[in-house]
This record gives sequence, structure tokens and C-alpha cells, in this order.
Amino acid sequence: MDLGLKGRKAILIGANASVGRHTAEVLAQEGCHVALCGRTQEKVDRVVETVRGFEVQAFGKAVDASDAVALPAFIQEAAAALGGCDIFISFVSTNLGVDSDEGWQAVMNADILPLSRGIRTALPFLQKSDAGSIVTLSSTGAVEDFMGPQPYNALKAAVINYSNALAQKHAAEGIRVNCLIPGPIYTDDGPWAAIKANMAEFYDGILSQIPMGRMCTGEEIGRAVAFVASPACRFMTGASLVIDGGFTRRVQF
Repeated sequence: MDLGLKGRKAILIGANASVGRHTAEVLAQEGCHVALCGRTQEKVDRVVETVRGFEVQAFGKAVDASDAVALPAFIQEAAAALGGCDIFISFVSTNLGVDSDEGWQAVMNADILPLSRGIRTALPFLQKSDAGSIVTLSSTGAVEDFMGPQPYNALKAAVINYSNALAQKHAAEGIRVNCLIPGPIYTDDGPWAAIKANMAEFYDGILSQIPMGRMCTGEEIGRAVAFVASPACRFMTGASLVIDGGFTRRVQF
């Protein structure tokens, strides 16, 4: 299937590693031009080099996504470098795992506010596109109990609500907004690799709860993101899609 991504322009926040990196590579393979940022210039440069290997345009810069000035400035610069923006996705996230002021503020600063600021900055460019698309990332922790009261879980639930409201507001402008709800994703440079190395018992316990017997790969989630973001999925907006290998037990609707 032709996803219609050739020549499209995507701006990805926090895409220098893990899920963001894999998504950047999948989009580039489909012919999409990619601009990305992350905290580490060396990692950003490696992803930019890989993306350019697929003969598409690539722009990258080290940016602290929690910086209320630097992030919007990067999006403006990225849109100028690519000549617009058809797709916007933010991958930045954190989880201190504690129900405290510090835990709540950390997720707000490193996850929720970059997402909201990024979307607001990208909207003028998406409004000029004939296939504007925003993909947000929540978590299965948002839809079922997972490790007790967690700021991360609660605020990822807020992402689902926020995404649906954005979809309703901007549908008439031709901008689609959809939310993916992934279960555990294993990448060599992601959090579950560190958990496997340092908390093997916990890792094995989570793995045993996934009916498919494994975690999602970075490429698999990248391909799901690419499809949802693409013009091939043009009529879907306001959707929340669980991608978890059967990890959640509730009926999905």
C-alpha cells in the first residue's frame, strides 16, 4: 500500500532515540522529509544521517523540549528548513514513578507542556497542509490500573482527552488528530532495556502478562504511527488506538 508519505514533511520532538528514532526511520523509508530534535546532539546527528540515507531531507538540532522558548523556536526553524509541516509528533516523556509534587511536575514539564506547546506552534503550518496530521502518544497505564497512583498514568489519560478535543476543533480545517496507546515497547536504547538489565524480575513479570509473549518493537510502533499519520488514513480522526499485544484486558472501544 502506498501511504502517500512521499514528499511529506514531519516534525518530530524527542526523536533522537527509542520510539522516536524508529518512527523517523520508518517515515524516511516511506519518502517523508523529517525534522527532529532531542537532548543530545550526537544522537540527533546519527538519526539525521540515517534519515538522509533514504534520500530525503533531514534537519536536526539538540533541544531541551521542556524549554518554553527553545522548543517553539525549533519548530519554526524546522518548518522553514523543510518548507512546511504536514505531520507533528512529540515523543518526549518521563516518569519518576512517585506520587509527589515532584513527580507530577516532572511529567508536566517533560511530557505534557512540550506536547501542548509543540502543537500550538505547529498548527499554523499544519493549517497550510492539505493533509495535516497530529499523532499523540498515551500509554496503557492511562486506561488500566498500573503500579498504583502515578502522575504519569493520570497525565497520559489527559493526553487522550486533549487529543480528542483537538480533533473535534480542527477537523473542519483538514487537520486530523489521533492518539496511540502503546503497551510496553522494547528498543535497545529505550527504558525497557534498562529495566531488563537492572530489574529483571519486574521485567519478566510484565512480559508474562502480554499474551503475545513479547513486547512491541520500535519498528512496529513506528509503522503504526506512520500509517495513522499518513494520508492513507485520511478519514480517521479523534481515534484512540491501543497497540499492546493484548496487554490490557478491557474491551477496546
